[in-house]
Amino acid sequence: MAIIVTEAVSLNGYATMYSRRRDVEPVVDRDPVEHPQHDRDEIEEVFEGVPGGPIDGSILRSFHNHVAAKIWLGEDRAPLKLVNHGAKLQLWELDTERSRIYETVHQSGLAPLTSCSHRVASRPMLSAFCERWQPETTTFHLPFGEMTITLDDVASILHIPVTGSMISFSQPFRVDDANALLVKLLGTTDVEASRETEQCRSPSVRLLWLRDHFSAITDVSSDDDIEFATRAFLLHLVGCTLFADKSATSVAVVYLELFRDLNMVGSYAWGAACLAYLYRQLTTATRFEVRQLGGYLTLLQAWIYEHFPEMFSSLDLSYTESRPRALRWRPHVIPDSLQSVRERLDRLQSSDVCWEPYVDHRAEHPFPDIAWYSGCIKCGLVIEPYHLERVLRQFGYIQTIPPRPFTPLRPDRSILLDQYWERWTDHVLTDQSRGRRCQYSGSGESVAEYMAWYDRISHRIV
Repeated sequence: MAIIVTEAVSLNGYATMYSRRRDVEPVVDRDPVEHPQHDRDEIEEVFEGVPGGPIDGSILRSFHNHVAAKIWLGEDRAPLKLVNHGAKLQLWELDTERSRIYETVHQSGLAPLTSCSHRVASRPMLSAFCERWQPETTTFHLPFGEMTITLDDVASILHIPVTGSMISFSQPFRVDDANALLVKLLGTTDVEASRETEQCRSPSVRLLWLRDHFSAITDVSSDDDIEFATRAFLLHLVGCTLFADKSATSVAVVYLELFRDLNMVGSYAWGAACLAYLYRQLTTATRFEVRQLGGYLTLLQAWIYEHFPEMFSSLDLSYTESRPRALRWRPHVIPDSLQSVRERLDRLQSSDVCWEPYVDHRAEHPFPDIAWYSGCIKCGLVIEPYHLERVLRQFGYIQTIPPRPFTPLRPDRSILLDQYWERWTDHVLTDQSRGRRCQYSGSGESVAEYMAWYDRISHRIV
């Protein structure tokens, strides 16, 4: 068990709660909803040097366990198996006979997810970027510096809410709790609920089970049945998108609690929860033994297309800026091998990046001020650092040497984060902390000493 030492440090002029972790537990390929802290407990204080860097182990403390370190030492890993449910969403569509369900889904802010999911995901491309992810900084480490998926990216790519209440769950959530929730909120019998969770061997239900039991409900059904079907549809929707787990077939019933009051669904910061969940999935997949990647891969893939359009993307010429940016692209499986993509990333320069891809999108979808938030984000018991100060170039500012990264409090103290997030306007980067704007828009500049520092603390070439 990891020993937790909680400290309050000053980060860009305000107090941030974080914890340092010592000791280590082995990583296994498991879902973060049921084991929210396991994969973060292995970030340890002891650094072992790795050929090819980093030289200074004060930042990437667990790098010797990273898949990139294993690759450098001659071991290899095949492309990750991807959990992508883009095709399954089309098996349950809301047509004119289900307008009452659609009205609630639209009011929830989650309606864009019904149409913007990519049916195809590229294993070599996503696997190569996963090898660049560093858990301590929650950023991709590329030859020219760090980049990450931000709240601005989520808002622009998906058009779902990034402000609102954080998604919180009581803990622990057991099979008996799941059964009771299914009976209460979906109207199933005790026998039906128990049979389904027993088949899943967890407090989860199959996506197929949700479709089989609720997709036939229409506007002429009873009010209760429509309410049950609406909750089932929303659970199916987030299970196929924001919180796709590595079972590849089911969704955790705990999310059903978020749909108890259908009038409150739009009050949650779904985008922040999606981002925290994807961060954790990327963190888990950086370990050599892991063979699968979950989370909303449409977000990750569209982010790559937006920032590296010359390398990987194919534009949909019919796209208009009123739609989510995920729909701007025609997803395709690139013909390159994983090793070929690794080599292309090794050759990347700052000038190859589209640092500010949403300039033309702002008229229809303005920049969300919460994107300047710096602290932690969460999805239930999954809590992840959001290190905005490490990727200032993505906001048009000159990149400086960032503060030391922080890691979040354990889930049993996450109520502190809820309070912190509620006052997010008090925890955004100040103008002074942002520094100077780049001389030219999208130029991706950094201060003179940045690359020398980055050479010491990172592993630039995979």
